[in-house]
Amino acid sequence: MGNLAIETDNLSRAFGQVRAVEQLNLRVPPGVVFGFLGTNGAGKTTTIRLLLGLLEPTEGSARVMGFDTRREADEIRPRTGALLEHPGIYERLSAEDNLEFYGRIWRIPAAERRTRIKELLTHLGVWERRKERAGTWSRGMKQKLAVARAILHRPPLIFLDEPTAGLDPVAAAALREDLAGLTQREGVTVFLTTHNLAEAEKLCGLVGVIRQGRLLAVGHPDELRARAGGPRAEITGRGFTPELVSVVRALPQVLAAQAQNGRLMVDLRDDVPLAPVVRAVVDAGADIEGVQRGAASLEEAFLALVEDSR
Repeated sequence: MGNLAIETDNLSRAFGQVRAVEQLNLRVPPGVVFGFLGTNGAGKTTTIRLLLGLLEPTEGSARVMGFDTRREADEIRPRTGALLEHPGIYERLSAEDNLEFYGRIWRIPAAERRTRIKELLTHLGVWERRKERAGTWSRGMKQKLAVARAILHRPPLIFLDEPTAGLDPVAAAALREDLAGLTQREGVTVFLTTHNLAEAEKLCGLVGVIRQGRLLAVGHPDELRARAGGPRAEITGRGFTPELVSVVRALPQVLAAQAQNGRLMVDLRDDVPLAPVVRAVVDAGADIEGVQRGAASLEEAFLALVEDSR
């Protein structure tokens, strides 16, 4: 088994005729934020439930922190934290009392419990509001409290199922920042499901893409981006006529080019200098306001993978 946090071998789960998870082979090392990416209904939540031993696999096997999910689920659950579709927050209790309640369930000694609750609520920026009833909090603040609940007992592995779903962009960005800070400080392994690719790009050191229960690819976000296409440039400005685009496409450094909404997107051959391309665009009569060089986004990589699998 080595020291993998999660290892699955041909893990599968069917519900009647529907194959929710199909021959899943995953290796997640400890200490990473692993992003499990897929559209709704791809099999992300089913995978988490299999890994926590809440569902029996139809075939195949999984080990979480060395424990078999079929036979040793009772060893797995105390060593993990989970934020699934229900946040597990008692709305009538204060934020502090919510964590106090869970701290007692985990049998954390009283002094340690108080220190831990203060530490987590302070890091999440809500310590001053700990006496308020959780039910009066915004959705974003309730999610913060739910994250604190999931890591209260210092588990080495946490599962977060779409943690920012339904949050407005400001609350989602704040929670992302909190998660990045907490995971670094706590040194935990995180298994994060999301269909928000910008989120995965910011948080994850390793990502897997799943579609209709099948794993399409696993790798560092940069690896997946590289698969979707090499280096590219985005030129903003005016005058990107069809004639100009044809001129750019004919350049030896260029693989493809297209113009839309005042932007000229240029796919380049590996590591060629950009200056001749920019010069050609200017010579062809365009006004350039900005030039940015980069790789394909994770979103483009994800869409390319999903498209290829069809």
